[in-house]
Amino acid sequence: MKKTVLSILFLMTFSTSVLAQKKAVNEEVKVSIDLINVKEDKVLVTVLAPELGKNEVIYQIPKTVPGTYSSDDYGKYIEGFKAFDKKGKELTVAKSDDNTWKISNAKSLAKITYLVNDTYDTETGSGFGKEEVFSPAGTNILTGTNFMLNNHGFVGYFNGKTDVKYTLNVAHPENLVGTTSLLDTDKSATNDVFIVSRYFELTDNPIMYSKPDFETFIVDGMEILFSVYSPNGVHSAKSLLPDLEKMMRAQKAFLGKVNSNKQYTVLLYLSDMEKNDAKGFGALEHHTSTTVVFPEAMPANMLGQQLIDVVSHEFFHILTPLCVHSKEIHYFDYNNPKMSKHLWMYEGVTEYFANLFQINQGLIDEDEFYQRMVGKIANAAKMNDTMSFTVMSANVLEKPYKDQYLNVYEKGALIGMCIDIIIREKSNGERGILDMMQKLSAEYGAEKPFNDEELFDKIVSITYPEVGAFIKTHIEGTTPINYDEFFAKVGVGKGKIQVPMNPFLKNETTPLVTINSTTKEIIVRSDLEINELMKSLGMKGGDIILAVNDVNYNLDNIYEMIMSSQDWKEGDAVSMKIKRDGKEQTVSGKVKVTMAEVEGYQQIDASKSKLKEAWLKG
Repeated sequence: MKKTVLSILFLMTFSTSVLAQKKAVNEEVKVSIDLINVKEDKVLVTVLAPELGKNEVIYQIPKTVPGTYSSDDYGKYIEGFKAFDKKGKELTVAKSDDNTWKISNAKSLAKITYLVNDTYDTETGSGFGKEEVFSPAGTNILTGTNFMLNNHGFVGYFNGKTDVKYTLNVAHPENLVGTTSLLDTDKSATNDVFIVSRYFELTDNPIMYSKPDFETFIVDGMEILFSVYSPNGVHSAKSLLPDLEKMMRAQKAFLGKVNSNKQYTVLLYLSDMEKNDAKGFGALEHHTSTTVVFPEAMPANMLGQQLIDVVSHEFFHILTPLCVHSKEIHYFDYNNPKMSKHLWMYEGVTEYFANLFQINQGLIDEDEFYQRMVGKIANAAKMNDTMSFTVMSANVLEKPYKDQYLNVYEKGALIGMCIDIIIREKSNGERGILDMMQKLSAEYGAEKPFNDEELFDKIVSITYPEVGAFIKTHIEGTTPINYDEFFAKVGVGKGKIQVPMNPFLKNETTPLVTINSTTKEIIVRSDLEINELMKSLGMKGGDIILAVNDVNYNLDNIYEMIMSSQDWKEGDAVSMKIKRDGKEQTVSGKVKVTMAEVEGYQQIDASKSKLKEAWLKG
């Protein structure tokens, strides 16, 4: 009797195992992207379907992807969608909206094919949140030169099948190398194969194909891969590496053991502003990588600082939302997303960390840190300061709330600062908001999402009732924050401070130059007294500035001129090519820095210096 039962059990177990293996194989989605045979700036994508067992099947391209907080409708860039059965017969397809295709007689579905247009060519520069795909979340198709594969723009999913295995096969020109955190299982020179456990893992790992220009380094056991595409060879991974490495080492030191990533990839795409190219500058985070887009014309020193500011923000996302997040994010619905109410944490605390770590690790001084916070106070004041942050967050895809989204980087960061100061004050400087986030990370982690409604109670339980009162009043509530009250807790207050003025500004708001809108030329204003630097160079009102330190400038890149001069130091060599009375000439000399007295923040209560040091350096 026992033998018979065991035999039956064995057969049942064996049969179940075989069926399970068959099911696993049948549920795999195989995708091929052809980057070699590009036609009319479009890429062919072929998707081999799993066994779906339905008469009607829905295939979707994302409307929204995590981290963008906008409706981008990537399906708008898809054309020529076709479905075929196992005999190659074309099946009936109906497009129900920008991102959705319904396939009839789908029990016999074998594959679908479609062409993908890129988003970079369509960008006008209207900016993030202006019905335009944010460049770091976009796609690029530049035949034989560069392909930016944010995979959500190329690959979709069958409804209800986002948790099945995906195999991505990418055929590419031999001279282009794909950089990504994904593992290539095919070692051939013109084909890459990436295998992921589910659709999210595919969309969470962008791939950039370009001619090899990358550097690697190790930070505390984590390998950093830094890949750069610079269309005109202005910048390189090697030249920009020192700033990135300095930033990454400082971040790891600041975070401590909270991050366990073994690899992290930074993909830097530099846009050629002279052509149809990316115009939405910034970055988008992923679990083990970041996509970054900036203009190639940006001077090296400015680009280096932007890498520190922007990439550090994305890297800090490993804490939240990548590690600490709600079910709305963990089980993200790409085409009908329900948004979490905790953008104050996902983006605000992250942005605060991106500034705090720099003062903590000595990359900036106290004055610079205070100025950054003051700037955020000024920017936040321009937004709706009485709108509930949680209500705005939960409804961020809809008006009027989406118009307030950028406040997550301003008031959101200031919320993080205030909570940090409260925790420092109540713990006598021993703990801060980083400790709070570390505890939340230990409580939840990447695979354990929280219920949206439970987070505030959890935060109060690991911090103090005063944090709960702040949350109720200023995050859930509509009461504006008195930032001076929180600065005073650490002995910091308003006072007159000396700051260096930008060489092209008379004061914080008045430029010394203007623009001829017809010729795009930059002109030294005649109605204002020029500064000491311009006087020392022999310049006059009415002079046309053609170039500074051998870089040509006009209306199109005047912002880069202003920003690059921010880093000039007293005594630095400087030259300007100018045009006066129709004749060109070059003037040169040494930088003279003009100081201005402005209202800023500084320590005014020495009795609280220990608490202030714990806040900024603890």
